[in-house]
Amino acid sequence: MRDARGGSSARNVLGGELVCCCKSPATGFYRDGYCNTGPQDAGLHTVCARMTQAFLDFSLARGNDLVTPRAEFMFPGLKPGDRWCLSVARWKEAAAAGVAPPVWLLATHERALDVVSLEDLAKHALDLQ
Repeated sequence: MRDARGGSSARNVLGGELVCCCKSPATGFYRDGYCNTGPQDAGLHTVCARMTQAFLDFSLARGNDLVTPRAEFMFPGLKPGDRWCLSVARWKEAAAAGVAPPVWLLATHERALDVVSLEDLAKHALDLQ
């Protein structure tokens, strides 16, 4: 798998090959199922997370409605249990507020580590249990 910048294979936060986060709904900045990032992705949508009602409510209160479908952005609207590539800054903000959704480290892009620590992500990891 090539990353969005056309470089070498995209890596996850554990140093391995980035695995798919979710194809249904199709997630990722590029809607390819992967939490890839590139120059156009100013929000660094690199954290593969399982949505919770608490996080969806938190995001809505912060002005980011992740529930309402938006066809123009190929966005289906999310519900608890869906996997989605989140902005790492939003995930960090939610973690500080105690409502961070759980994450899949194998599907979380290494660029997330530019903003959050592996230790913080690991505290919420579904694939380390």
